[in-house]
Amino acid sequence: MEKSICKCDVIRNFIPSWFASIMGTGALALGAFAYSSYLPFLKSVGRVLFYFNVFAFFLLLIPWTLRWLLFKENALKDLHNPIVGNFYPTVAAAMLVISADFIVIGKNILWGEIFWFAGVVVTLFFAFLIPYLTFTNQNIELNHINPGWFIPPVALIVIPIPGAMLIPHFSGISQQIVIFINYFGFGAGFFLFLALFAVSLYRLILHHPLPDVLAPTVWINLGPIGAGTSAMIGLITFSPFLHTKMPLFFLISLYWTFGIWWVVMSIMMTLHYIRKLTFPYTMSWWALTFPLAAFVGATHNVAKVLNNRFIDYIGFALFFLLVYFWIITFVKTLKRTINGSLFMTK
Repeated sequence: MEKSICKCDVIRNFIPSWFASIMGTGALALGAFAYSSYLPFLKSVGRVLFYFNVFAFFLLLIPWTLRWLLFKENALKDLHNPIVGNFYPTVAAAMLVISADFIVIGKNILWGEIFWFAGVVVTLFFAFLIPYLTFTNQNIELNHINPGWFIPPVALIVIPIPGAMLIPHFSGISQQIVIFINYFGFGAGFFLFLALFAVSLYRLILHHPLPDVLAPTVWINLGPIGAGTSAMIGLITFSPFLHTKMPLFFLISLYWTFGIWWVVMSIMMTLHYIRKLTFPYTMSWWALTFPLAAFVGATHNVAKVLNNRFIDYIGFALFFLLVYFWIITFVKTLKRTINGSLFMTK
């Protein structure tokens, strides 16, 4: 009887932000693969993380789906929550990250396409639904604003990361559709990010600090910057109609430099929370992983297109910070999953 209740609690209280762990792990796998040129064993690490991540995705998909079937009221309540609801698109972004893993690490274009098209459909669904629910919610307050609001546009921006690599594998009208989807994803996501970034800064400047459970979300600002940089480099590289590329690489590299500022600011804000406030473990700790991993990957990509070894060293140094964040977050998540505290009603 006790075991049955425990299983129900897992499903009932399965929050949507779980798939942020898939995003972070998948992006870490890509980072490990990218920097295997410095440490060859990282290529094997990347493969292990990739296979583990695919397994974890399907495992997490079970309670996520069952919650909609068995505890629809709980799922809908989270969807309409102005904070929690923004984490629903993590399931879509996770599919897109896995798509990139299949293409880059697994060398499997077919499965890359399957995950990409599935991820695009779910991303577009939430890209319209979440903002609509926010725009029509009459109870939004200033304290609801947080960097988690960036997740819907981040998912859109991630579309071209695997999607651009798929462009050469299509032809004719199919290729034109794939190109349109990629450019739409980046364009819509990028400008939504710019608008929400201004709103987020307004909250940070004129309102009290983020609550301790959302403190790690300050790192989410790196997500659109890192993912956006890699997405644009991919689009510039694989778009068949672009013949002059270097000036575009230069411009997107300027965008990447903003991420350096935000890395330092995120570290400063994290230390502030640790010293002055509190920094308790919650699932929001996974916000420490994907955004930084996206920026690590972007740094490696910028280094390649500019042929700048120093920039690559910066990315390699940040990679070790990413590994540290991932390990402590994974261990704490695993521990609290085993003892069941992650599924207790707050």
